[in-house]
Amino acid sequence: MAGHSHAKNVMHRKAAQGAKKARAFGKLIREISVSARLGLPDPAANPRLRAAVKAALAANMTRETIDRAIRRASQGGAGEDYEEVRYEGYGPHGVAIIVEALTDNRNRTAGELRSTFAKHGGSLGETNSVAFQFERKGVIAYPAAAADAEAMLEAAIEAGAQDVESGAEGHAVSTAVEDFFAVREALEARFGPAETARIEWVPTATVELDEERAREVLKLVDALDENDDVQNVYANLEVPEAALQRLSA
Repeated sequence: MAGHSHAKNVMHRKAAQGAKKARAFGKLIREISVSARLGLPDPAANPRLRAAVKAALAANMTRETIDRAIRRASQGGAGEDYEEVRYEGYGPHGVAIIVEALTDNRNRTAGELRSTFAKHGGSLGETNSVAFQFERKGVIAYPAAAADAEAMLEAAIEAGAQDVESGAEGHAVSTAVEDFFAVREALEARFGPAETARIEWVPTATVELDEERAREVLKLVDALDENDDVQNVYANLEVPEAALQRLSA
């Protein structure tokens, strides 16, 4: 799946090697530190921290590294200067983009992102300039082998989910934000750990582009994600499946 389901919501894919892996680890540690600081340093009692730890483990971060980040945050210092900021703008061909960041300097981050948007044919907008084209949802993804479509739908609806999309690529379960953690725990108790589980910006309408135009937008998405302050990038881009596979190769 790309994004939350079938390429409707493109979320940047973090690489698993070299400098990109180091950058991805840095972002995961920053999220762990902020989550531990904002709530209890115990993942069992802090749903956001629990989600951050699971994401880190899925990215093959060692438990020792995770525990060290939590310990540093709970002792003060780590994560204290970071604040969550949402930036919004338009990419090429009218594609709406939302960028979530954890930054210790709003002016620096805004300046860098404005420059990145402009360099790739887009423009950084004001807060809420594109958010009306998205809605906040929990999205839980499972591989197709985890269950058949009927079993996944039954379990998800019973747990309080809003919808399930199933296909050859897997299952995408969507939930209201307030139900996300309860649904995730219920599904993991039945089917094991999810492939991904997070609260996302899901577009209410998409812009469908051909392969060449989509490539321009994805270059911007990639460039935004390379910024160390950026945690997540969402776009209301839709690409035909065959073109998406070529672009992802």
